[in-house]
Amino acid sequence: MSVQTIPRPAPEAASPGPASYGPASEEARARAFGEALDLLRQEVIAERGREDARYIHTLIALQRGLECGGRAALAISLLPPAWPAGTAMLTTAKILENMELGHNILHGQWDWMRDPAINSATWEWDFPTPAEAWKHTHNVIHHTFTNVVGKDRDLGYTILRMSPDQPWRPAYLAQPLYAALIAPVFEWAIALYDLEVDAVATGRKSPRALLRDLGALGRKAVRQAAKDYLLFPLLSGPSALPCLLGNLTANTVRNLWAHTVIFCGHFPEGAQSFTEERIEGESRGQWYVRQAQGSANIEGGTVLHILTGNLSHQIEHHLFPDLPSNRYAQIAPRVRALCEEHGIPYTTGPLLRQYTSVWSRILRLALP
Repeated sequence: MSVQTIPRPAPEAASPGPASYGPASEEARARAFGEALDLLRQEVIAERGREDARYIHTLIALQRGLECGGRAALAISLLPPAWPAGTAMLTTAKILENMELGHNILHGQWDWMRDPAINSATWEWDFPTPAEAWKHTHNVIHHTFTNVVGKDRDLGYTILRMSPDQPWRPAYLAQPLYAALIAPVFEWAIALYDLEVDAVATGRKSPRALLRDLGALGRKAVRQAAKDYLLFPLLSGPSALPCLLGNLTANTVRNLWAHTVIFCGHFPEGAQSFTEERIEGESRGQWYVRQAQGSANIEGGTVLHILTGNLSHQIEHHLFPDLPSNRYAQIAPRVRALCEEHGIPYTTGPLLRQYTSVWSRILRLALP
């Protein structure tokens, strides 16, 4: 299994210098912006070390401790205090595993440590989608074509209209219902979405590849369902039913949270979408500009950032998807300053405002 990298444009040879860009030249502005970000990236890479390793090891220990505690409490969940405590611990463990560990490790953010236990080539997460399928649809397609209509399948996940550039169809009238229904079962919706069944109809994916991916998903899905809804409940004996309900609750809350964080990352007011013509001949600097303009941040404290997997810094993540997630909060003020310096919008806001804005867009674009 190999690490999949994001095919960004190569660095440009010429540099106009900070004094040569301005409103008269969009390309010069993009180039200067990209060069400044390249320098920032190199600075973080040069500083990576012991503190970053301590962060990820601490997170893994915390997540495993919470999962063990949650499983143990749910095993005796006939006792009234054990059920809420166990469910809360298991829910938090699943959120940490999905957001801060699974998503970021699969991006290769920790491959530089050369630790086979924390490597994108070997990590398999607590999620129905097989890691390899996720790395293709998310790391490659979504991160390369962020918010490009017709190229980024995450722009509406093939069932929602999230850009006015997407042609309207009557089926979109019900998209508020679709969006609400997929939230509590988001992990299963993503697993089906990652199969890319629609790509078979357009010839971009062969039926044979679909059958292969369907088999991989089936095996993973059976393991996931058996673990949470059969094995652990059976091991709980007389507490089997409350244990099963605890697992179901933990997965559902994790799904609702992941859905919220991901939708707030690209669809609040201010986050832009792009046409395919817009990315023709796109330079490295223009790629950086598009990543910043197509993403949005969530403001909050340290706990919120960790529970989102630092995807509350979605702009920084899309600029540098393979840098350690704990560094996003550190570089965010500098990225924002660079955006302001180069006249590039930096979309950010509190969680409630971003979430309300997302639903406003879902409702508005349901109509022609």
